This record gives sequence, structure tokens and C-alpha cells, in this order.
Amino acid sequence: MGVDDLPMDDKAKRMRDLLSSFYSPDPSISPDSDSPSSRPQQITLDDINSTSFDPDHYMNFLVEKSNLEGLLQRHVEMAAEIKNLDTDLQMLVYENYNKFISATDTIKRMKTNIVGMESNMEGLLEKIMSVQSRSDGVNTSLFEKREHIEKLHRTYNLLRKVQFIFDLPVRLGKCIKSEAYADAVRFYIGAMPIFKAYGDSSFQDCKQASEEAMAIIIKNLQGKLFSDSESIQARAEAAVLLKQLDFPVENLKARLLEKLAQSLADLQLKTKELSNASVDSKDSSKEESIPCSEPASAHEASVREFAEALRAYCVIFPDSENQLVKLAQDLVTKHFETIGEYVKERICSAELLRVLRVIWKDVLLMDEVLREAALPDYSLEAAKVAVKQYVASKFSHLLHDISDALTKVHVRQKDGGKDYSLQVVLETSKKAVLQGSMDVLLDFRQILEDNLELLVNLKDLIIDLVQEGFQDFFRALDDHFLLLSGRNISPSQDQGLTEGTQGDKAFAGLVLVLAQLSVFIEQTAIPRITEEIAASFSGGGVRGYENGPAFVPGEICRIFRSAGEKFLNLYIKMRTQRISLLLKKRFTTPNWIKHKEPREVHMFVDLFLQELGAIGREVKQILPQGLRRHRRNDSNGSTASSRSNPLREEKLTQSNTQRARSQLLETHLAKLFKQKVEIFTKVEYTQESVVSTIVKLSLKSLQEFARLQTFNRSGFQQIQLDIQFLRTPLKETVEDEAAVDFLLDEVIVGASERCLDPIPLEPPILDKLIQAKLAKTRDQIPSAS
Repeated sequence: MGVDDLPMDDKAKRMRDLLSSFYSPDPSISPDSDSPSSRPQQITLDDINSTSFDPDHYMNFLVEKSNLEGLLQRHVEMAAEIKNLDTDLQMLVYENYNKFISATDTIKRMKTNIVGMESNMEGLLEKIMSVQSRSDGVNTSLFEKREHIEKLHRTYNLLRKVQFIFDLPVRLGKCIKSEAYADAVRFYIGAMPIFKAYGDSSFQDCKQASEEAMAIIIKNLQGKLFSDSESIQARAEAAVLLKQLDFPVENLKARLLEKLAQSLADLQLKTKELSNASVDSKDSSKEESIPCSEPASAHEASVREFAEALRAYCVIFPDSENQLVKLAQDLVTKHFETIGEYVKERICSAELLRVLRVIWKDVLLMDEVLREAALPDYSLEAAKVAVKQYVASKFSHLLHDISDALTKVHVRQKDGGKDYSLQVVLETSKKAVLQGSMDVLLDFRQILEDNLELLVNLKDLIIDLVQEGFQDFFRALDDHFLLLSGRNISPSQDQGLTEGTQGDKAFAGLVLVLAQLSVFIEQTAIPRITEEIAASFSGGGVRGYENGPAFVPGEICRIFRSAGEKFLNLYIKMRTQRISLLLKKRFTTPNWIKHKEPREVHMFVDLFLQELGAIGREVKQILPQGLRRHRRNDSNGSTASSRSNPLREEKLTQSNTQRARSQLLETHLAKLFKQKVEIFTKVEYTQESVVSTIVKLSLKSLQEFARLQTFNRSGFQQIQLDIQFLRTPLKETVEDEAAVDFLLDEVIVGASERCLDPIPLEPPILDKLIQAKLAKTRDQIPSAS
């Protein structure tokens, strides 16, 4: 009975069971589980999904166990589940319907494609059988002729071999005349099997003539093997041919390797050739062709020949690998030793890269034939040393350039020149430091950015070398500054510096240049170099983090800040010592006890002012001009000034003794009521500050020298006259008039304390002598001009 004949309830139940068995999530549930024995005794909510579900029983169960609100909630849930199941069932039907349609289309296409295939296969089988039968007929008809042809062909080949054997002596003779030894060896080796089989019977004469010819060839090959005029490639070919002839070449191994080692001298790069090549490249920079291409090509050809010789020797002497490896590494070592000599000269990065490319090409050529030598790795280690030497050489040349710029002062003085300019030396030195450093960084950046494989692996090392190089360079520059300043000279030499020679002027000016150059390095050069290093040479790290950063600009700035202060103080000390020497001669030469009455201002005043003028001209060239700060108070005027003290004018009529006592008492009382004057302050990098400090130190020395002497009245008056004349020009020179007034007063007070009869000059006489000196000075200026 079909499915359509079943009642609707049975038909629906069967369809439901089929779908449930196929899509049920619990495989243990089957249509057979609806037997009474398998029905659970207690109905649960999950039994609604089983095949033995009883709706009446389930409804009674729900009514008994649930209230109205629970029944309504269950109704809503079941309605949602029914809706979801209807949707799922609909989607399932659609999917199965699409699969059925696709299967139907596939079956239709298969039927269409298969139609007619059986007849085609039968026709093909018939054609194959026809071809096979015809092929069998052709083979049968040509069998006898084919056998005959093959027999004739074998006979022809045999005759050709026989003819070759008979013609072999003539062929070998031609090869000897044309020196085609490779062909001769190939012909003879090809005939050896026949000579071994029939050499004593049928081909005895041919064998004998061939052996005589081969003896000549072996002799010629031996001569070529040990000839110095032959190339390495020709020697290697001769050794290969001798070995093919079973000639004992093992005893020649040592001599061949010795010849190969001697050839390394011709392959080594020459420093003179590299220097000439760099000069030629500069002279021919306008040409489009690469300079010195012919020598480079010749060198490449020689190295290629050497590499081929290595390949041949590896074949001839398989056990000589260690010696050949050593020879190849020796060649690379000599190449880099040549670079070490080359970089001592002043070369640019382009020249270094050109030589490194030549060496790297040689390494690759030899590495192709001798992998065991590991030449790329070996070259990498040697390149590290070469790059270190180049970096050290660049910094050495930079230090030399700066030193040359600074020593121009000495050179011009030795040549007798009087127009040397410290300002020119300073600007040249600044340019040498900053522009030279920028040029060095540009040179290193070109090496860092080059794509040469040998240098790509060294980028981190190059960065570390550049940073360490600048750190060490500035430390060395500081040491060189100290050497130029004379801080490391002996005491006897130091005394010579204070003798007032012409060279001392140049030397003191150089110290002042060093002071200002140190400030320039700290404030300008180091920040610029730091920016460039951060932009192009950041990274590195080969030296390891435990060693700290390679370049520490803060430390360098501290070094040159301290150096600038040292050099500035040294300049002041040198100039002060020179003036102190002048003052010492002034006070130690005359006999102050027997000094005559003062007639004019002493000449040491002119010398003192000349020294201050020279100092002013020096600092004006080097140091900037600062703000003049006159810290003088009108209430603190000098008590030693005869023109500004009305008390002295009122006592002109007194006796000399009373006037002297009154002036000393007045001076001491004025000192008690004066405001405290700050004499020595920190020296600044300005013209006024340096000159003021030198003047103050000189006046302090003048005071000390005055306290070491004993004066009569005339000597004391001479000191009073000289000091009074110095008062005006010194005030115009320094920035702190109060301190100068104080120190000048101290000199007069000190001299009065050491005077036996401290009677000062009367103001009219003092003014008259000063005016006479001023008039004389004005008269000398036009005549000097």
C-alpha cells in the first residue's frame, strides 16, 4: 500500500517520525521507541518531543500542576516554539527542494553528454586495430633491411675508429705545432682502449708514434707548468692535462702552491696606485667615464684568473684545501692592510667605497670557487678594522686642521708679520671645528647609506664608531687646547713666557682665542653636531647597554665650559704677570730713600698704559662688548684725590708735618665710612670684564710692591703723581670705577705708610705736572701718526 493510500493521521505521523529520526538532536530517539515498555513512568516537560507524546495526558498534567498564569505563560512559549519550528521546517523544505533541483539538472546533463559516446568508442577501437595491423605489416616487410642497415652502421663506426687510430700520430703532430695540448690529450685518451687491446699487434706502429708524440706533449706541459712567463690559468690547465695522462703530479704540489703564493704580490692593491687613481678621479671629475677603469678591469681579470687557478688546484689536489684557503685569506688580508695604509692619507668616503667595492668583488669571485674559505665572513671582520681606521683617520685630520688654524698666530709671528689678526684666527678655527665636523658627518653618512653588502652588516658598528669618535675627538681636542695653551710646560718655560718677548703676545692672544673657541664649541658646535647625530646616526648598540651611550653631549659641554674658564683666567694671569714684571722693575730699580723730587710722570706709566692698550686691542678682536656698569657712588669718592678733596685745600697754610698727619688721619677716617667695595668678581666673556680684572690685579700687585719699599718724601710724591695721572685713563678703561678708585687709594695709602716723611704734593703742583704730561702726550701722538 502506497503512502497516498494511508489515512491522513497515519500519513502525518509517519512523516513526522521520518523527520524526527533524521533531524533529532538525540540519536538514541528512534521511531521504535514509542512502545509501551519504553515509555517513562513519569511524564516531564521534555516528553513533548518524543514519538510517544500523549496530548491529553500532557494537558491534564499541566492543569494539575500549573495555575492560570503558568498555563498562559506556557501557551506563549509553545506558540513561539511552534512558530520557530514552522520557520525551520519551511527553510528545510526550501533547502531540500534546491538540492533536488540541482541533482535533477546534473542528471539531465549527464544523459545529454553520454548520448553517442558508446558509438564513438567503438569507432575509435576499430581505427586502433587497423593501425596496429598495418604497423605489423610494415615491420614484417622491413625487418631484413633494418638488420642489414644496422650491420653496415656498426661496420662504418668501426672503420672510423680504425681510421682515427691510423691518423692519430698526424693529429698529435698538428696539436703540438698549434699547442692545442688539450685536444691532443683528449684524442690520446680516446685511443687508449684500442691501444691496450690491439697495441701489440695491429696498431703497434701507431701506438709507438703516438707515444713519442705524447712524450713531447708531456715535456711541453711540464715546461709550461713551471714557466714564470705563463699565467696561473695556463699552469693550472697544464697540471690538469698531466693528471689526465696519469702523470705523477703529486710531487709537483709544493712547487705549484709556491708559484701560486708568489702570484699574490701581483694581485695586491698598491697604495701608490690608489693615490694616483684618486688624483686622476679628481682631475677627470668632469668626464663621464669612470676614472681608472682600465686598471680596475686588469685587476679584476687577474683576480678572476687566480680564482680559476684555485678551482683547478682544488680538482688536481683535493687534499690541498687548507693551503688554498690560507692563500685566499692572505690575499684578502693584504687588501685590507693596503686600505689601512691608504686611509692614513686624506681621502673621502667615495674613494674608500671604490676600494671596498673592488675588494668585495674579488671576495665574491674567489668565494664562488672556494666556499670553504668563508671569505665573506672573513672580509667582514677585516672590514671592521678598516672602517675603524678610517673613522680614526678622519678625526685625526680634523684635529690637525683645527690645530693648523690655531697656530697661524705663531707662524705669522715667526715670519715677522705684524698684522696678524686674532679675529681671523678665531673665525678660521670656528669654521674648522663646525664645518669640519659637518663634513666628517657627511662623509660618514655616505658610507652608512651605501648599499654595499660588506657595509650593510656594519651599520650599527659605524654608528657606534661615529658617536664614540666624536666623544674621543672632543676629549683629545681639549687636551690639545691645554697643550697649545702651555698648561703642560715646565716652570722654566713658564718663566720664559713672562719675559715680555714678541712671541708672548702671540701666545697670550692664542690663549684668549682658545677661551672664546671653547665657548663656541659648548654653545654652538656641540648642539649642531648632536642634532646631526640624532638625525642620521641614531641606533647602534653594538657596544652594549652596559657601557652606556657612546656620545654624551652634556659631558663635552661641561669639559669645554670648564676649559673656557681656565683659558680666560690663564690669559688674565699671563697678562697680569707681564704687567707685574714691569711694576716689579719699576719698584726694585731706583733707590727710593734717595729719590729726587718728581719732575714729571714716570715712563713706567706709559709702558703700563701701552700694555693695557695692547690688551684692549686683543680682547676687542675676540670678546664681545658688554654693558658698562659704573657702580661708583658720589659719596664714596677717593680721599687721595687732591683735586676733589676740599679739606686739603683749606689746610694749605698749615705746616708740612701737620698737613701730612691731617691727610693720613683723613684717609683712614674716610676708609672707615666708605661703603664696602666689591673688587674681584667673576670674570665674564666680555671686553670690559677681562680688562677690568687685569687692571684690578695689576693695581693689587702695585700696592704689594709699594708696601715692600721704604720711601722718602720725594719717592712718595713720585708715587702720588704717577697714581694720580693713572686715575683718569684707568677709569675710562674699566667698567667699575669705584673699585679702581679704591685700589688707587690703597696704593697711595700703602706708600704713605712706608714713607719716612709722607708729605704729599700740593694740588697746584700736582695739577701742573699732570697737565705737562698730558700736553707732552698730545704732542707725541701727531708725530707718531
